[in-house]
Amino acid sequence: MTLVNWLLAATGFTGAMTLVFLLRALHRRFVTPPSVSAHFSPKGSCTETVVHEIKSARREILVLAYSFTSRPIAEALIDAKLRGVHVDIILDHSNETEVHTEMPFLVEQGIVPVIDAHHAIAHNKVMILDGRTIISGSFNFTNQAENENAENLLVIKGHSDLVSMYRENFHAHKEHARAIQSKPAVPMRKAA
Repeated sequence: MTLVNWLLAATGFTGAMTLVFLLRALHRRFVTPPSVSAHFSPKGSCTETVVHEIKSARREILVLAYSFTSRPIAEALIDAKLRGVHVDIILDHSNETEVHTEMPFLVEQGIVPVIDAHHAIAHNKVMILDGRTIISGSFNFTNQAENENAENLLVIKGHSDLVSMYRENFHAHKEHARAIQSKPAVPMRKAA
């Protein structure tokens, strides 16, 4: 006799179907079905897609970023931290001198990135969310990437082996990253 037959005999048809429904719901909750979506800029809603994925995160967001000038993405990361999500950011050393970087805003809000100065350029554009989702591509987390550049963005879900490789790479960069050493230049304000 199969398990389903035993369940039918023990609980009746309704009880067995309820149990099957609950098992499927648990499976959907803890196993992300594999998917890949592609997005393109300029003005292809890449920023909106990144913000949406950040809003969906519940436990952890790991970020590797070269240039970071997008206020909507910075705000989404801060909101995630405020709702209890662990947010860990590694930025390229250029953010220490870049005029338009969102690094000071992140620091003011309690997210203190570390700096990857180990390489000539830490040119990554990656987010790993909840150990299930990878965001990657040529898309820098910048206003220019969204509005002016030809960029691409992939959202990859449910590929646990790939997520593991990206997490390992994140932690390898974190091992040689350092604290912020200088404050970024403050943008000049136009006289009124």
